[in-house]
Amino acid sequence: MKTLDAYNFAGKKALIRVDFNVPLNERFEITDDTRMKATLPTISKILNDGGACILMSHLGRPKNGPDEKNSLKHLVNPLSVMLGRPVKFADDCIGQSAVDQAAALQPGDVLLLENLRFYKEEEKGDVAFAEKLSKLGDVWVNDAFGTAHRAHASTAVIGQFFSDRVCGYVMQAEIDNAQRVLENAERPFTAIMGGAKISDKILIIERLLDKVDNLIIGGGMTYTFVKAQGGQIGKSLLEADKQELALEILEKAKAKGVNIIMPLDNVCADDFSNNANRQVVASGQIPDGWEGLDIGPETVKLFMETVEKSKTILWNGPMGVFEFPNFATGTNAIAKAVVKATEENGAFSLIGGGDSASAINNAGFGDRVSYVSTGGGALLEYMEGKTLPGVAALA
Repeated sequence: MKTLDAYNFAGKKALIRVDFNVPLNERFEITDDTRMKATLPTISKILNDGGACILMSHLGRPKNGPDEKNSLKHLVNPLSVMLGRPVKFADDCIGQSAVDQAAALQPGDVLLLENLRFYKEEEKGDVAFAEKLSKLGDVWVNDAFGTAHRAHASTAVIGQFFSDRVCGYVMQAEIDNAQRVLENAERPFTAIMGGAKISDKILIIERLLDKVDNLIIGGGMTYTFVKAQGGQIGKSLLEADKQELALEILEKAKAKGVNIIMPLDNVCADDFSNNANRQVVASGQIPDGWEGLDIGPETVKLFMETVEKSKTILWNGPMGVFEFPNFATGTNAIAKAVVKATEENGAFSLIGGGDSASAINNAGFGDRVSYVSTGGGALLEYMEGKTLPGVAALA
């Protein structure tokens, strides 16, 4: 796999797959530019070498071709400010405007193409579409780890049309950091698994059981474990068909000597809203008509103590409905504990993308942990041991 530092882009037009799938508000303003900022070092390296950059990305999930909401034109001005130079925009990704503008690029120029997913061929991995894209540049750089688990035209299929395929800095950092956790973890190693469903995390949990010392389980998936053990969960989230699986995970952990740490108490509510009535109850004792939406104070204390003593930390998934401020206490406490372990205990901390990345960034701690992944689903699949098409295409 060619790395960015080993390649000279002087006089080259680099066609770069970036992940600019950023959230926009109703005024088409970016509300979280983390993914864009992450790619700036890759773009800067190419420009500093004397190359030109052609950036391609998807945005959102457009259903029927072009639409205003998902146009990448909304990113042109913010990106120009970030790079300190004007960014050109092609109102198509394979049409004549893209071809003409790409052909006219000079060293130091940056061109952003319109949303790849305005064409259904992108997600279908269409070879002809990939070939049209490939004609825009001399070298292909894949820096979109967040879509590396998809065999789409621009993330994987396009690689066959280039003799020079280069791994961008984001992609390289994601792989390096995941490998550090999986293969070179300093102990004690604690994995914190949250989020809604066991089914989303089962493969990563099973793989981690061979590697971790402590497995903390929080979030919505907790209640399936509790119910499987005979506890009362009221109307909390439940995967009824995964109760047997939950018990199997607990048995496997015990057999492997992994310390599974479950909530001692929960903050529950009588309605799924920020302003619902709240009460703290012991785990397994949630009354009928109530649902657990966060971990309780005793659990916060227990989880924080474990995290703060750790030397390697992997965090994937919130501890509760952190989008509601009244139920964000547990998630914010975990964020603080991860920061403390990193800064005071010298721990290596990897935040596993998605909601966990949002939580740590929203708390203002993104630059105080070791690494925040830009790809939730892709990171999970990589850590599960799956081959990611976007990574394989770089070989």
